[in-house]
Parts: sequence; structure tokens; C-alpha cells
Amino acid sequence: MLTYTLTVYTGGRFLSGTTSTIYIKLIGQEGESDVKKLNPLKGVSRASEKQLTIETENTLGELLFVNLQSKKFMGLDNDWFCDKILVETPEGDRITFPCYRWIQAEKELKLRSAKATLVFQDINPQLKAERTREVESRQEEFKWDFYADGVPEIISADTAFGLPPVIRFSYKKQAEFLYNSARILISLKLQGLANNTEQWESIDELHQVYVGKKTKTYEYVEEHWAEDEFFGDQFLNSINPMVIKLCSTLPDNFPVTEDMVKGHLGDSTLEQEMQKGNIFLCDYKILEGLVGNVVHDKQQYLTAPLCLLYSNPDGKMLPLAIQLGQKPGADNPIFLPTDTKNDWLLAKMYVRAAEFSVHEVDFHLLRTHLLCEVYTVATLRHLPCPHPLFKLVYPHTRYTLQMSIMGRNQLISEDGSITKYSGIGGQSLPKLLSRATASLSYSALCLPENISERGLENVPNYYYRDDGIKLWNIINKYVGGVLQYYYKSDEYVQKDTELQQWIMEIFKHGFLQKKSTGIPESFQTVVDLVKFVTMVIFTASAQHAAVNNGQFDFGGWMPNYPSALGKPPPKEKGQTTETTIQQTLPNKSTTVNAMAVIKLLTEQSTDFHALGDFPDELFDEEVPCNAITEFQKDLKTLEASIEQRNATIALPYIYLIPKTVENSVAI
Repeated sequence: MLTYTLTVYTGGRFLSGTTSTIYIKLIGQEGESDVKKLNPLKGVSRASEKQLTIETENTLGELLFVNLQSKKFMGLDNDWFCDKILVETPEGDRITFPCYRWIQAEKELKLRSAKATLVFQDINPQLKAERTREVESRQEEFKWDFYADGVPEIISADTAFGLPPVIRFSYKKQAEFLYNSARILISLKLQGLANNTEQWESIDELHQVYVGKKTKTYEYVEEHWAEDEFFGDQFLNSINPMVIKLCSTLPDNFPVTEDMVKGHLGDSTLEQEMQKGNIFLCDYKILEGLVGNVVHDKQQYLTAPLCLLYSNPDGKMLPLAIQLGQKPGADNPIFLPTDTKNDWLLAKMYVRAAEFSVHEVDFHLLRTHLLCEVYTVATLRHLPCPHPLFKLVYPHTRYTLQMSIMGRNQLISEDGSITKYSGIGGQSLPKLLSRATASLSYSALCLPENISERGLENVPNYYYRDDGIKLWNIINKYVGGVLQYYYKSDEYVQKDTELQQWIMEIFKHGFLQKKSTGIPESFQTVVDLVKFVTMVIFTASAQHAAVNNGQFDFGGWMPNYPSALGKPPPKEKGQTTETTIQQTLPNKSTTVNAMAVIKLLTEQSTDFHALGDFPDELFDEEVPCNAITEFQKDLKTLEASIEQRNATIALPYIYLIPKTVENSVAI
């Protein structure tokens, strides 16, 4: 008799164990074993390792599958979460069969070994058939749906309960999310403000709103929000470092003159500083013509400002001029630092409100959440478990679909928080989404190219760029190390039909078949594949962290990041008073409810996996495993470097420290 020794690992998450009876069978190229019970007398415990042996008269040959079947015990119906099964063959080989999913009672599941294969490498008829069956089954489970004109398509599921259990929140994360939602709102409602539609009596009154523990960044923002130096720095190192670009020629619709900026450039001129590469522009043209939302029965106002900035010899980014509309004219003055304090402060607040709209809808919702939803759905529909790209990308899809569904239902639906408490809610939000989608390009999603296109290679103190490009390069090295092992040549890429279907689906459903985006419709080379997968992983991890994790730090102090503004922009200078500013700011209810939303979106779950933390052992081959180890070492080195730099600056940039970057869009 020949003996196969199996070690069965049950997951450690809540309710992973089961009272169901689990049956196991080995299937090899030369035969099958008898079925054996894993737990003949009692259930399987959570976070357990259980060993059993299976004996056969003859060798089974190359092991193809471990077959699992769950049967109810005494009518009890509970699922089992299996992490993996390790099989030691009579020949002494140790083969890992990853699972990492729920197995429902009365269901059957076939596990393949951790060895990754491309579709044309599976020549065994049983492996080919199972590979096809898995993809067809997934395409029935995960279907596309229309969301709005001109925007990426979404998963066809109205609620998270429409998703298979394997990709939903864990019980722990679900409980924490609900608890945090209630805790944050209760904390704010204790102030008696959540339903109070009165305006603030003074800016100072806002200091009493948030009674929780404030981060150092929050306190810094609260103290410095009105200062020009901090206003300018936020375009580089706040939650939206993606709008600012080099200005070598003034736009025709922004007639800033030399006299306007005289004295702010030292002995130099605007023209000279543009030639030196020291003048920058933030243009919110994408908001032009959009009508503000109605919040608490009061009209809110959107503007499409232009803001000119100067990087001075000390490396400080300072605002030079602000125009609040795209069309110059007597009723659309250019505001300057030399204007009255209230005029200048209000102008900057309108820019920050435009930031809220563009950041939340374009750079946060669209470019991370919606695009990562596209990458996730395409991955689940076209890449079976043994595909190396599935193993590489899957950790970066964790919880993404549930997060997207919850976001649509709770934030941007008719009664969602963004709709109720922001100026961009309502009819203008899908219009802005459509405009943002139309402006998408592949190069804009690839950080090194994006930095170059915006002319920001040399601007000083741009920590998002510095940390982001280092992270991009680390991810690129890791992705290349894994994929080049499996794709031995460009020919391997070209004949991988599953891969080609994956990218075509992304091009079709995510980028709406627009060739102008530069998104590939197919892959022809290994280099092209590595670049695209680097972008996918960077977007799901680093980019989402950069635009999400600091929202409450920079936006909890509402004057710095107004979700709505209740008065139209001033048409002339010299009329703004402190009362004007108070009446323009969001009222008490809008303020605290908007604060609650961004606070919730930045709460880190204890069910958190940092970039490079891969608890699911999907690979077992030496080369990809070594690539993972090297990836983790590189991340640790970068982490130490960032923390060393941060110790020397007044406002540390913390949002791309690898240990704070989650693997996926999971919040």
C-alpha cells in the first residue's frame, strides 16, 4: 500500500470551523483514491491543522486535484473556510493545494496545486476541462452592469449579499465597519449638530466640533489652514497631488499681468520665472457649467477656478493669483495675496471646495474605486486560479467589490451622504464622472509618466512624487520578477488567450473601447504586460492610499476642505467680511455629517493587510516566492527611508509609508 499524508489547514477567521462532515479524495493522472472523512466524529475547529492519511494500492501518478465535499451533520448548515491542504506523496514530494475560500454544505470543490500554469501549458484533459469550467462558472457569478452614461461599467449586484462569500467582507471587518459607522455618528450627534441647519457663528466655533483624538496632521491643518504656504503645499502633499502642473505659458482665459504679481517674485518677472520652470497652474475647468447641489433646501455653488502658484527659492509653493471662473471679465476678478484678508481667504476656500469635488469624484472614486472594480471583475471572469496573473493580482482585489457596492449605495445614491451633504451631489456628480472618464489616459495612471507630463520632475519638496515613484519601481521590480518567470518570451504573452481576454475586457468595460486613452487592447510583449500590471497593483494599493488615507487629516477641519459652499462666488473685490465667510461655509449639519463620512473612510480595520503582506500562500515555486521575499525587503527599506526623512520636516508626508498602504481598495 502507498500512503499519502494530508495536512488540512482551517482558516483563523471568525466561524471558519464547521460541524459539517468533510470528505476528501485525491485525483491523480493515473487514478483516484477512495473518499475519506476528515472529521468522522466531530466538527472541524477554527484555526486548526488536521492530519489524515489516504492509502492506495497503486500510485496515483501526478496529483491533479484534491476533491473536497461538505455534507450537513444532523441538518446543520454551516460553511467551512479552508486555507490550504498540504499533501506529502509516497515519493516524498510536498505539494500545496491553496483554497482560501468558503465551502458551503452540500457543495463540492476541486483544488489544484499551487504551481501556476498558462492556459496552453495545461495539456492534461482533466486540467483543461476544470480550467474551462472554473472560468465559465465565474462568468455566471460575476457579470457586468451599466451604471451611467460615459463611465466604467460595474459589477451586477445591488447589495454585497449578491456577491459570493469568498469576496465579501470578513465577519470581523463587517462588524467593525458597522460599529465605526455608529460610533462616529453618535459622537457627532452628542454635540447636537447632526440635524442642526444653522450657520456657524464664527470660525472659532468649529474648533469645538470634533472631540475625538486628533492626529498631528489634523492639528497642523487646524492651525495653518489659512496660510498661503500651507495652501500651496497641499497641491503637492495633501490628498490630491494630481492637479498641479507646470505652467510655461499663461492660459488665454487667465490674464494675470506682471503688475498683479509684482513684489511676489523678488526681482524677477512672471515671464522669467515661467522660463525657469517655477510657475505652476491648477485648473478646474472640468467643473465648468456644473450646477451645485441643493443641501438642506439651500442652493450650493460650484466654481471652476484657476490658481497660479510660484515655487520660490526656498522651495515653498505659494499662490500668486486666483480666478474663480473660466471666463475672464469685470464680474470675475483675479484675486491676489495683496487683496483684503477676507477676499483672499474666501477665494482660496472656493479653490479648496473645487478640490473636494474633483478629488472625491475624479481622483478618488473614478481612478481608484471604479477602475479597481473593473480590474477585479475582469480578473474574476477571465483568470482561473492556476493562472500566474490571478495569483499575482488577486490579493489586490480583496474586498474591492463590496466596497464599491457600499459606496454606491451609501455615498452617491439618491439618499447617500455625498448626495445629501456635498455641493457636487445630485445631477452634477454623474456629469463630472463622465467628464473625468473622458479625460482618462493610460499615461495619467502610470505615475512616472504622469509626473513627467505635468512637468513636476524637479519641483522641490514633492514627497508624494518621491515616495510614489520609489513605490512604483519596487512594485515594477516585483511584478517583473514574477511574470518574467512564467512568460519566457513575447510569444508566451501573445498566445495566452486568457490574458488577452482579460485586457480586452478591461479596455471594453473600463475604458469604453476608446483607443485615445492609450490603454492596450491586447498585449504583445512581456514588457507591456509588466507595465500594465504594475499600474493595476499601484492603483489598488499606493494610489488609493495617497488619495484616501489623509481625508480626515486634511478635511476634518471643514474650512480647509469644504464639501459645499452656500453663497455664489464674489463678483467684485472688497465686499467680503467675516460674516460672508461664515455664511458661505457649510452649515452645522452639513459639516458634521461630511466629517463623519470622511472619518469612516479613513478608519483602518484590524482586518488589514499592508502592501506586501500576503497571508494566502498562492505561489509555492522558488522564483515567485523569492520575488515576494525581495519585495517585502524593498518595502521595509523604503519605509525606513521615508520615516528618516519625515523626522526632519514640519508636516511629515505619511500616506505612502508601505506599512500604512493597504494591498487593495478595501475601504
